[in-house]
Amino acid sequence: MTGSSDEYDVFGDGTVVLKAAPGHSPGHQVLVVNLPKTGRVMIAGDLYHYPQERTLKRPPPDTEFNVAQSAASRVMVEEYLRKTKTVIWIEHDFVHNATLKKSPQYYD
Repeated sequence: MTGSSDEYDVFGDGTVVLKAAPGHSPGHQVLVVNLPKTGRVMIAGDLYHYPQERTLKRPPPDTEFNVAQSAASRVMVEEYLRKTKTVIWIEHDFVHNATLKKSPQYYD
């Protein structure tokens, strides 16, 4: 475990951390990787589907298992991102996804 009970440090060195972010589904998680050159990146899973959801500050009621949990997870994640200076990647964001490196390129 890392700093709190909602995290699991996969290798015990802070390079790969799973964080609980329930709401979209009961066991939903986000993944944080700390890369030597790129830095800290959170892969959001289905926490957010579009960047606009971050500014609207409300989860879509028709796609969430538990809207209240999802809203609480989003507040927790936003605080974590701010506090740790972690960048978030929203996989459903077509515009951002188009700018990301694709195999055989990689982030280090």
